[in-house]
Amino acid sequence: MTKLDLLAFAAHPDDTELSCGGSLALQIDRGYKVGVVDLTRGELGTRGNPELRDQEAKSSAKVLGLSLRENLEMEDGFFRNDKENQLIVAKTIRKYRPEIVLANAIKDRHPDHARGSQLVVNSTFLAGLSKIELELGGQPLAPWRPRVVYHFIQSQFIQPDFIIDVSDYWDKKMQAIRAFKSQFYDPDNNEPETYISSPEFMKMIESRGQELGHSIGVKYGEGFTVNRNMGVRNIFDLI
Repeated sequence: MTKLDLLAFAAHPDDTELSCGGSLALQIDRGYKVGVVDLTRGELGTRGNPELRDQEAKSSAKVLGLSLRENLEMEDGFFRNDKENQLIVAKTIRKYRPEIVLANAIKDRHPDHARGSQLVVNSTFLAGLSKIELELGGQPLAPWRPRVVYHFIQSQFIQPDFIIDVSDYWDKKMQAIRAFKSQFYDPDNNEPETYISSPEFMKMIESRGQELGHSIGVKYGEGFTVNRNMGVRNIFDLI
């Protein structure tokens, strides 16, 4: 089993690329092991199909340099934050033992995002309880609780608690997004236009990154929220 430093959970393939792709690329470039686990295959998406999105997710993972990418194949649009799914996510956390977990936005336009966010938060806590017994391949998985869960920002703007400078990784983020050719603007695609397939949506992603970056004095940024106070050992770490 691969021990990860950072594990990002997302309700749909392409959620991480749009919201924190630059941050993932940055951490990977610094030598950290990073993985993405998608909860669903995005099978309810208007454009494309699950098989195509599987291939697009693999292509994006290669662009970013992920150590792994998996899909839990929960039901798009209808998965629940219930015991069954909490144990599935908790098992994944114990399997990869990440120090940091990233999750969907705490609220957003798509109801799967907030529901997926809370599912991951609940599951992260349960993964650390020793009396919950989980196995992989017939072998018990030891309890594991990541140090922290951070939430990336998606369609709806949420005031971030911190912003990461991703200026040097913006081009790679956009390349990873474009790996999902079926989903985003393509003048040669004859499928129905959706909220995310319009050129205006991609302009929003660009302007959001510039706005967040400008607020910390850099070209591009990605914002995150936290559920608890953040602490530092050195005030100069905040520069």
